[in-house]
Amino acid sequence: MATSNLVFPLLHPINPRFLHNPSPQRFPLSPNAFSSSSSSLVATRAFNTNEFLGDFGARDPFPAELESGFGEKVIGNVDSEHKILIPNISALSLSQQQCTPISPLQSPMSEEDIQKLVRKVVGWRLLKEEGGFKLQCLWKLRDFKCGVELINRISKVAEHAGHFPSIHLEQPNQVRAELWTASIGGLSMNDFIVAAKIDEIKTSDLAPKKRIWA
Repeated sequence: MATSNLVFPLLHPINPRFLHNPSPQRFPLSPNAFSSSSSSLVATRAFNTNEFLGDFGARDPFPAELESGFGEKVIGNVDSEHKILIPNISALSLSQQQCTPISPLQSPMSEEDIQKLVRKVVGWRLLKEEGGFKLQCLWKLRDFKCGVELINRISKVAEHAGHFPSIHLEQPNQVRAELWTASIGGLSMNDFIVAAKIDEIKTSDLAPKKRIWA
């Protein structure tokens, strides 16, 4: 148990009635706890610091606080209902969301919604083709082996998400990935979710090495 010794300088002599009938809200003191020095008294008291500080956070008001009517000066209503809200899907980042089944009868995402979401996927650009919109991303890598490794990493993410991009290994060290939902002829939320998940793949160890000039 952590204890501390505090010294309180008292500017006025203590009323003797506090020594024999201490209030529950005051520290219980004994006559031996005082030493007289001129016109002031010094009280020492050892106590449990945890009990003194109490729990950090909300607490019930003291009786004196209730009597002061402090609650009337606070903005808000005394009968306000407090709730802990669980974030809905729209509040979560794209990479935290899960792909959902897409019905062939579902319409592709509108261009207005696409323009809002494309800003949330880093490195992906929007392609407008005859068959509809697509998302495309290019990676320049160190060599052929690094390209194959990136494709493997993307494949693992896509397999876990259940929505697969079209991946191409171009030249010796370039990978191209495209996302769209073929069943509806355009983009769906699943395409942006997978794009965001692919963005989180580590690629720093696959990037070309920078030349250092002497």
